[in-house]
Amino acid sequence: MSINRRTLLASLTTSAALLTAPARIALAQDALGGPGPSNLITDVPGLQVGQADDPKIRTGVTVIVPDARATCSVDVRGGGPGTRETDALNSWNLVHSVDAVVLSGGSVYGLAAADGVAAWLGARKRGYGLSTAPGVPVSPIVPAAILYDLANHGDKAWGTNPPYRDLGLRAIDAASRSFKLGTAGAGYGAECGNLKGGVGSASFVTKDGISVGAIVAANSLGSPVVPGTKNFWSGAFEIGKEFGGLGASAAHVYGEDWGQAKVNPGARANTTIACIATDLELDIDQMKRVTMMAQDGLSRAIRPIHSPFDGDVVFGLSTGRQKIKGPSADFMVARIGALAADVLSRAVARAVYEATLPPGMEGKTWHML
Repeated sequence: MSINRRTLLASLTTSAALLTAPARIALAQDALGGPGPSNLITDVPGLQVGQADDPKIRTGVTVIVPDARATCSVDVRGGGPGTRETDALNSWNLVHSVDAVVLSGGSVYGLAAADGVAAWLGARKRGYGLSTAPGVPVSPIVPAAILYDLANHGDKAWGTNPPYRDLGLRAIDAASRSFKLGTAGAGYGAECGNLKGGVGSASFVTKDGISVGAIVAANSLGSPVVPGTKNFWSGAFEIGKEFGGLGASAAHVYGEDWGQAKVNPGARANTTIACIATDLELDIDQMKRVTMMAQDGLSRAIRPIHSPFDGDVVFGLSTGRQKIKGPSADFMVARIGALAADVLSRAVARAVYEATLPPGMEGKTWHML
């Protein structure tokens, strides 16, 4: 009897919940690959994620923390990005690895979250150091990207003391292998098109044991759903019922029908920021290509994307736990990049699917369509 891949993976996703984590990984690998044990970016060995948020302010911070310094690259395509230390990630510069990656709400104020994360890491002597002399602190490398959530009617009257450094400290202090999706962390006050956005994550473990994961804070101008439907643009990549089980839409979209996109967007009022990761050992140039390919996952999940009003940024991490084997390195880069794009597309849909309205916040969720 034949069975198609989608049906097989859907069955695995349902049955895997009854198994231990190692058994779930083995099951996924035996079935030509599938989600890792948690279907989170932390299924990539060597990563933790911490989050902190403030319901009163309606904002938050998400931090991705490798167990050891990790190769990192970045791809920026939005027209209004807000970033920190992204120039350090160019291959022609000195530092090719990082100690953490920060995704934050708060627009320009949110960049201060990385200050808190850097302070936490430095106090534990985690960072880059040119000198080992006594009394010379290391320099934690903490690139960051921010999204705009200043207009969601939270209490932003913080004067000269924005909360983001403290949120960064709280987020990294809470880092673990498990974390909340939806209205949490950097996605707490996010809106994805005309729907409540949030934090989403997904993973994939290949048959030969390579892990790929993604985490995203979805806060885009564009819509994550096909006009006139509840189907996610990401539907063709859904595994099991991870974001509702509706799959791909058969609808046709004409002209400039943007469906649930935001109305009359303002400059810098949007942005989708993300991080993808793999445990395959890739150098900085290889990671750059993977990250560029991964950014196309946003194009499959949100319409329109990369507008002048978005600051879309994707970071890419390699924890280097596995060496490249078998095929050429270029082939493996293409393979991991393709998987990363698919996983990021799924993560966007999961962000919106899991999102709820915070207390007092107006708007609508995907479940209200």
